[in-house]
Amino acid sequence: MTKGTIRAGIGGWTFAPWEGTFYPDDLPKKRQLEYASRQLPTIEVNGTYYGSQKPAVYAKWASEAPDGFIFALKGNRFVTNRKILSEASESLSKFLNSGIAELGGKLGPLVWQFAPTKKFEPDDFEGFLQLLPATQDGIALRHVLEVRHDTFLTPEFPALARKYGAAICYAHHFTYPEMADVTADFVYARLQRGEDDIPTAYPPAELDRWAACASLWAEGGQPEDLPLADPAFTAQKTPRDVFVYFIHEGKIRAPQAAQALMKRV
Repeated sequence: MTKGTIRAGIGGWTFAPWEGTFYPDDLPKKRQLEYASRQLPTIEVNGTYYGSQKPAVYAKWASEAPDGFIFALKGNRFVTNRKILSEASESLSKFLNSGIAELGGKLGPLVWQFAPTKKFEPDDFEGFLQLLPATQDGIALRHVLEVRHDTFLTPEFPALARKYGAAICYAHHFTYPEMADVTADFVYARLQRGEDDIPTAYPPAELDRWAACASLWAEGGQPEDLPLADPAFTAQKTPRDVFVYFIHEGKIRAPQAAQALMKRV
């Protein structure tokens, strides 16, 4: 059976502790993206959450990364940090039209991050999902929902995500809700329990486990040992692209973790 493409990466590429641990000592800062994008197949960009970039910036990123590289972009916070999500149309349009299409085929999933205080309100959340377009300037869009409140741990949430073809971010985190429900034609995971004093952030045995999970997702399966919001539903078995990011805790060793995972898959 064919399987989807597995990509493991990191959050951003500008981080001082990576200088000399991931980046060569003599590498100029302006060449960090060029270097990182040749060591890893994907990077999640956090800066787009805090502020809009200009089209020229996206074009520059695209020019510095090789063919096949994928940028996942955090959606702007003004879209998701609001009381009524279904009123986000103007902010959403501003973000989508800020130049993200300049990334072309290197544009990956758009991650919509919600505050830990944001509760699940089904009608309003569906109103938000209805705003998310399938394309932007002729480029197909993939949407990820990163929720952080326990009220989302209900079968109604993955059912809505499936209805609109959005992926639920699987978060291996100490406090955020953990749900590995497969709801889209791709899988998006953030592994956030790494440790800086482990050379690969996660111990080798745990990386073996995550590599096995990623391979199972890519083949269309679903790991049996990960928690689900809707355990009664079984996703269709079809190949899926898989994005795995080592981020948050253990960030100093995140690049080595992503490289180690890629060697395993």
